[in-house]
Amino acid sequence: MKRFWPMFRKEFIQMRRDRLTLGIMIGIPVIQLLLFGFAIQTDVRHIPTVVLDESRTPASRDIIQAFANTGSFRIVDHVDDRRALDAAIARGDAQAGIVVPADYPRDLARGTTATVQVIVDASDPLSSTAALAAAAGVAQVRNLAILSAAGGRSQLPLEARVRPRYNPGLRSPNYIVPGLVGVILTITMVLVTAMAIVRERERGTLEQLIVTPITKTELMLGKIAPYVGVGMVQMTAVLALGRFVFDVPLTGNVLLLYGVALVFVIASLALGLFVSTLVRTQQQAMQASFFFVLPNILLSGFMFPRQAMPLVFQWLGALLPLTHFLKVLRGILLKGVGVPELWQEMLLLVAFAVGLIALAVRRFQKTLD
Repeated sequence: MKRFWPMFRKEFIQMRRDRLTLGIMIGIPVIQLLLFGFAIQTDVRHIPTVVLDESRTPASRDIIQAFANTGSFRIVDHVDDRRALDAAIARGDAQAGIVVPADYPRDLARGTTATVQVIVDASDPLSSTAALAAAAGVAQVRNLAILSAAGGRSQLPLEARVRPRYNPGLRSPNYIVPGLVGVILTITMVLVTAMAIVRERERGTLEQLIVTPITKTELMLGKIAPYVGVGMVQMTAVLALGRFVFDVPLTGNVLLLYGVALVFVIASLALGLFVSTLVRTQQQAMQASFFFVLPNILLSGFMFPRQAMPLVFQWLGALLPLTHFLKVLRGILLKGVGVPELWQEMLLLVAFAVGLIALAVRRFQKTLD
């Protein structure tokens, strides 16, 4: 500890002098959370839609209004023929088209199957999936109503009641914002420490550290210690924004969340130090950091559900600290669970932190070669 504290003090002074970097580390996460929290939405609504009503009857207008009432379709135009409908979708003026044929009310009156065509621009899979689900819902509700009326029943024969837990309003921020907490911490912590060793080498101060009696372990711990506090400040800032700007619930133990976040921050800083020992210049460190950061975003479950990934990529995702931290974040913030439910993820994060520090120490050599 006698050799560790001077190293810690030296890094803290250096960090305090570089006020621009310190300001960026705290300011950028706030900007990123506000930007991505509002921009990223998983529930697609108000899809621009054009309508071709070849029937022009009260029945056709009623079914078109039923589509609009779902909230998934936003009627932007009525066209007169198929060519105009196809052109609107091709230009990007609309992402969906509803076609009501001329014989729609006659088929309804005869008791035969009446058809309504929904054309969807599937170049955006998320929007097209939402549109298809909404269209299927409209058809199902209409079918039940018609069958119920035909059978002389005043009530529907079956009702399925769905109770979504932990996010009953199905709000995107409740899912996205906790994920952004982990992603922002990963990006900033890995990037800042990835350049720690190479910055010393480029500035010519690494020689001074080499000739000191400080050990490799003390040097590595001294490098990351000041930034642990910065990481916790980032954590506090993004959690406060998530709670008061995006109304994300905080139902679990805050102290437990901060304890796990502390371990995750150390693991991310240690990963950055390990990257720093693999490269020679700050530019290489930046490129290598993005090589490690991108899989964290794609394979951790932040953007895409891990259950839908091939098994090999699920295993790769399990090797990332962010994967387990996201489970802890969403479990504590949204579900209010604690140690009995999350102890495995907590142990894995501790193992990641210890293992990555050991790798960085083993990789670092107190030489200039």
